[in-house]
Amino acid sequence: MTISRRHLISAAATGAAFAGLSRFAVAQDQSTGDGYVNEAPGYGPLKADPVGVFDLPEGFSYHAFSKAGETMSDGLVTPHKADGMGCFPLDRDRVILVRNHELKPSDLAYGAFGRDHALADRIDRTRVYDLNQDGKPLCGGTTTLVYDLKKKRLESSHLSLAGTAVNCAGGVTPWGSWLTCEETVVNPGPNAGGQTLQKSHGWVFEVPSRAKGLVQATPLTGLGRFKHEATAIDPRTGVVYLTEDEGDGRGLFYRFLPNDRRALAKGGRLQALAFRDGGDSRNWSGAEWTPGQWRDTVWIDLDGVDNPNDDLRHRGHAKGAAWFARGEGIFFGEGELYFTCTSGGPKRLGQVLRYRPSRFEGDPREKGEPGRVQLFVEPTDPKVMNMCDNLAIAPNGHLMVCEDKVELRGVNYLKGITPEGKVYAMGRLVRGPSDGALPTTELAGVCFSPDGSTLFVNAYWPGMTLAITGPWGHSRA
Repeated sequence: MTISRRHLISAAATGAAFAGLSRFAVAQDQSTGDGYVNEAPGYGPLKADPVGVFDLPEGFSYHAFSKAGETMSDGLVTPHKADGMGCFPLDRDRVILVRNHELKPSDLAYGAFGRDHALADRIDRTRVYDLNQDGKPLCGGTTTLVYDLKKKRLESSHLSLAGTAVNCAGGVTPWGSWLTCEETVVNPGPNAGGQTLQKSHGWVFEVPSRAKGLVQATPLTGLGRFKHEATAIDPRTGVVYLTEDEGDGRGLFYRFLPNDRRALAKGGRLQALAFRDGGDSRNWSGAEWTPGQWRDTVWIDLDGVDNPNDDLRHRGHAKGAAWFARGEGIFFGEGELYFTCTSGGPKRLGQVLRYRPSRFEGDPREKGEPGRVQLFVEPTDPKVMNMCDNLAIAPNGHLMVCEDKVELRGVNYLKGITPEGKVYAMGRLVRGPSDGALPTTELAGVCFSPDGSTLFVNAYWPGMTLAITGPWGHSRA
């Protein structure tokens, strides 16, 4: 997500444990007096973190690691602005995390090469996507981390993609790679950040999770050029679904039908979703639909997906595609996917939508059996949920959703959502002990380890990752 980045959090704290039994107080369905309302008990009320970084229910604890500014295993600097992230199995005890860094072309001081970019000579420039006017690699991209679940420690970290810009979210692939998305459509030449770029941006790049070093940065141009937010792949069909985060709330929801489901670089067809009965999804000017309601869909073919004039969404809408209010996180579950629209709803507090593909998704036969979209959650009280962003599905079927408020001194929550659409607070990112009156940062990159034991989430600024463990199988929701 890119709107305002004044969020700050102390990167000094290393983590804290919460004492307590594996029993849970039932959260009350009313304001607790500290900023949230639970519609379901979840895992119980939040307990204050002694070091003031992240509050969790009783019985849960976190470990903070891979903080911005620390030296990585490859000798480079851990970049700032930790955003979307995916988790992959490595062996019985270890996992791989591939993590985005949403750095603009002007953010050179916050990237992996140090404030003066002196470390840039350590990497192979032929693998970098883009350079600025001084021949310096752009600092957006990804880092790859190996984390030991049993020992609860970071084992290694390295830069895995370089030369991209504003890497926001993305998605995992069934074959073990991470699709990282650029949330910008900056063109070659001078730009507002004071940098001159050599290439266009607004693409999706693929990063194999097991790559040992810097991967070749090659854009997957068939997936279109726009302000990408996130992706999710249906493992049954290979169809790739994509969200678009436009600040004016006029974005599309896309799908990509690959020519080869295991080789996205071989191209395919890009389409945008429309409602069979017309209209859009946002509920800004009236209740076009209500929570729980389903609508049949159709898919519209798009052309000119390289989008040099940044008008793809407008051309798609002119063909009948529906507007979505800042599409952000997306995650595929059992035969269906969920995605968030951060500014949807009558109060623009956000929406969670559910898409259920047809049996013949991407096949000519699907015209007789449409996919369907449901308005799953649409809060009207900011204490229930406010500006939902990245999300993942927990092993128990609940959604875990990151908030991304841009309010000064705002507090962002990790919210849980039950299969019945009831929201509860799972965690709260609060001020660190040394950042005084400065506001907190957004949460991003939520994902679970394959064994379901650990939830990972990022504190965006300056940037660090939290590994959260506890009795995940004992929710009272």
